[in-house]
Amino acid sequence: MAAGAPSPHRPAGPSGPGHGLIAGPTGWRAISADRWIPGNLRVISLSLSFSELDVTSLASYLIAFALPLLDALLPIVPSETAIITLGVATAGSTDPRIGVLVVLAAFGAWCGDNFNYLLGRWFGPWVTRRFLSGERGTKQRAWAERSLDHYGWRLIIACRFIPGGRTAVTLTCGLIGYNRRSFMLATAVAAMIWASYAFFIGRLGGHVFESKPWAGLLLALGVVLAISGLVEAFRRLRGRRRPSEPSQESPQQPQESPQESQESPQDGLPDPSRQE
Repeated sequence: MAAGAPSPHRPAGPSGPGHGLIAGPTGWRAISADRWIPGNLRVISLSLSFSELDVTSLASYLIAFALPLLDALLPIVPSETAIITLGVATAGSTDPRIGVLVVLAAFGAWCGDNFNYLLGRWFGPWVTRRFLSGERGTKQRAWAERSLDHYGWRLIIACRFIPGGRTAVTLTCGLIGYNRRSFMLATAVAAMIWASYAFFIGRLGGHVFESKPWAGLLLALGVVLAISGLVEAFRRLRGRRRPSEPSQESPQQPQESPQESQESPQDGLPDPSRQE
């Protein structure tokens, strides 16, 4: 066998880093070039393609509707990130179809909220076992019921901006039979506010960093995270202060009892000290 010739029991290997081949059970085979891209760079490549979506792409409209719809029941779906990214991608455009993206995002969020309501209404036992069981689920449902009694439709709007609150509140509304018309109206207002807010934050970031859309996206996500953190901190602080309110009022109640005890022995007769 000549020196340097490949062994008959071993297929010849690639000749350089750009060979475009991969080892297989029967030898080297050709593959697409992106298989040689490291995993982190591949993710960036896909994300860059996503950030370039605009009003001329059908995928933009599908994403604007589908992700907010799925996010209602599956909070891990990055619907808010998707709408922010669409805002960044269309920051340099004044096409009126941008309004269609916002409306679709709001409509998808509204459909998701009402889907959760119907799930809780029609499949209450299953919903409780699947989403609101265990210690955490029980606490979420108790918080949702207590907050709905106190705030009503205002909580339905605010829960859009509370991490994890949307799913618990919308499912609980169905479980307890919250008024359907009020729920539909409140979720419509909440969805429109949320879609406009997320899209506006994205466009703001895109305008600040016109030549660097990724910097604009990071800025927008940072603003959203900061706002969500403030909302959650305010909710927790208010929840801690409320249990202390009855304890502050309770010491004042026994102060009236001595006056009542003075009047009770009179057997219904007028108090002579109060006669004119």
